[in-house]
Amino acid sequence: MADELLQQAQELFEGQIDFEGQKKTELISTIILAVSGILAFILGFVQQNIYVTLWAGLGGAAIAFLVVVPPYPFYNTTPEKWLPKGSGMAGSVIEIDGKRIN
Repeated sequence: MADELLQQAQELFEGQIDFEGQKKTELISTIILAVSGILAFILGFVQQNIYVTLWAGLGGAAIAFLVVVPPYPFYNTTPEKWLPKGSGMAGSVIEIDGKRIN
């Protein structure tokens, strides 16, 4: 029972996401930061207040952090199928410039 809880906590804190999830997080963070930057600029310009611009930009960065950093399950929908241990290059020979490398 305790081992199962420890395993679940470890998986939660490790934050593993697949390669497609990394692409999603990059796209999402870019969109959030760009939109929040544009909105922060417009708000600050309209109100003629740099503090409004800075706080709106900081709010957008905080939202991006909360959306991107936690390892949500939809970031790990296509996990990679790795080769089993020891099935790599056992018994294969690499030849470079006529020299064989084992």
